[in-house]
Amino acid sequence: MSGKVALVTGATSGIGRATATLLAERGAHVVVTGRDTTRGEQVVDEIRAIGGTADFLAAALTTADDARTLADATHELAGPIDILINNAAIAVFGATAAIAEADFDACYAINVKVPFFLVGAIAPGMAERGRGVIVNVSTMVASFGTAGSAVYASSKAALELLTKSWAAEYGPHGVRVNAVAPGPTRTEGTTAQYGIDRLEALAARAPARRIAEPTEIAQAIAYLADEHADFVHGIILPVDGGRTAV
Repeated sequence: MSGKVALVTGATSGIGRATATLLAERGAHVVVTGRDTTRGEQVVDEIRAIGGTADFLAAALTTADDARTLADATHELAGPIDILINNAAIAVFGATAAIAEADFDACYAINVKVPFFLVGAIAPGMAERGRGVIVNVSTMVASFGTAGSAVYASSKAALELLTKSWAAEYGPHGVRVNAVAPGPTRTEGTTAQYGIDRLEALAARAPARRIAEPTEIAQAIAYLADEHADFVHGIILPVDGGRTAV
């Protein structure tokens, strides 16, 4: 990935952080984004300490303008974007009748609207250059029904359909678009929201019988972003310990 510019949203922790680090290890100039400047700078410092190239751009992604501003700022800072990782997301859970409209709107804004307008701002440039990669981060629960996850799961199901639509739209112009659908993963966010016991209970339903580490999801993302996956277009790659296979 030497010489390529990679924009990773939600890269200050968890899967995004692991992905940003791995892409930098493989030679990409990584633009780390997130809301927390302190954590973002820590990620950049860690990448530079291992000989990688990275910069941080603070971004609270909720609107189309936020997405366009981030795309423009990344281009100005690092040059044309070769790899876009749509990882930033929030999870809203609860009974359908109990979900507040503001929470519903917030979930769809960052999980669906922002990736939509980021791709709209970045993919045309990739298509003009005849190359580019977009990897969207979904979730295993976008593939099956679970009580209490209607908002989050449906937002990610929308992202998966967008993945296929973008593959059809931009694939003929040299831009590959795919998605990764993780299962239970040990991150700061999931540990705080669910607790280890609940994560382990979820993981116990899958053949692997364990929680994933962020680096394992990052490896799958990096595979799809790499030239070795040049013939892979429009897939949703489950990285869920086999949960959706049984």
